[in-house]
Amino acid sequence: MTAEPSGGDRLSNYEYDLPADRIAAMPAERRDESKLLVVPRGGGDLGHLRFRDLDQLVEPGDLLVVNESRVLPARLLGRKPTGAAAEILLVRPVPEGGSGDGALDATGGVSGVEDARVWEALVRPGGKLKPGRVVDVAEGFRVAVLGPAPGGGRVVRLECDGPVAEALERHGHVPLPPYIDRDDQPGDRERYQTVYARTPGSVAAPTAGLHFTPELLDRLGARGVERTAVSLHVGIGTFRPVETDDPESHEMHAELYHVPEEAARAVARARQRGGRVWAVGTTVVRTLETVADGAGGIRAGSGSTDLFIRPPYDFRVVDALVTNFHLPRSTLLMLVSAFAGRRAVLGAYGVAVERGYRFFSYGDAMVVPPGPPPSS
Repeated sequence: MTAEPSGGDRLSNYEYDLPADRIAAMPAERRDESKLLVVPRGGGDLGHLRFRDLDQLVEPGDLLVVNESRVLPARLLGRKPTGAAAEILLVRPVPEGGSGDGALDATGGVSGVEDARVWEALVRPGGKLKPGRVVDVAEGFRVAVLGPAPGGGRVVRLECDGPVAEALERHGHVPLPPYIDRDDQPGDRERYQTVYARTPGSVAAPTAGLHFTPELLDRLGARGVERTAVSLHVGIGTFRPVETDDPESHEMHAELYHVPEEAARAVARARQRGGRVWAVGTTVVRTLETVADGAGGIRAGSGSTDLFIRPPYDFRVVDALVTNFHLPRSTLLMLVSAFAGRRAVLGAYGVAVERGYRFFSYGDAMVVPPGPPPSS
């Protein structure tokens, strides 16, 4: 069977109606209490579970692949010398003498992120924060605007009395997505982070993983499910809308990834024992498909990916997908549609809206278990 045809595919094909009260502003009281919508690949009867029931779907011998990237406290609030409010969102460190493309260290973290002083950033108000301007964040901590950056951003320098990492931890805010219409709270430091987050570098959480608890991971392990980790550091491009009605014309922003040797060996072991590869989130899908070796396995390594997965797409590694509900007309919704079938996904979204599921980063989850690729 082949993936659904691409003829006439348009951005408007990925539209759906979402009442504002379906957008989750706060996380569930307990991570794994989120609802879990089971969507058969290509269509079929939907299932309604709780996320804690995921171990009923994953079989012994299967492999769960997670993204262990850690979110940075990258949002800085301060004031200009005039007293007017200003906001800086750090996007990625600029290497010494570099262009802001970033690099990975041996563990998959963004190289120098803990002590980087020069960053590419988004600023507000953009028209006022020109090169030479300064924003005071706290006593002994300020941000100097050095020059322009791609996409209307700025290159900035963090100026503080002590280590940058300490200043960010003390004064930085959780970079909640713009559709969460509230200020961040102390609890977001923990809840907008997966329980297995390890390597710093993201400015947005890989949200499918937010539902896992240590107890659920332990139950999956006891059931004979193997787990391995990769890193893809989520960039600000995850919030950028698709602005062309022809998806093929959309330019993806590159994001840094790291696939350790152990992850490649884990995929190989799963293939040898007949297990299925479950990707936790679209970031994991993009990483695994970027490093696919063409024989069902993956290659270890580090780099950047701008892979844009949309219908039709022949998945080479991923057998099952755990994900959240995504924004209309987004590249993430297109990826899920490529895996499960656009009609099946939009139909499932309609049911989710009717049954009170919560959407987006702090919302509920859906899972597409292993099955034949969609045909239409």
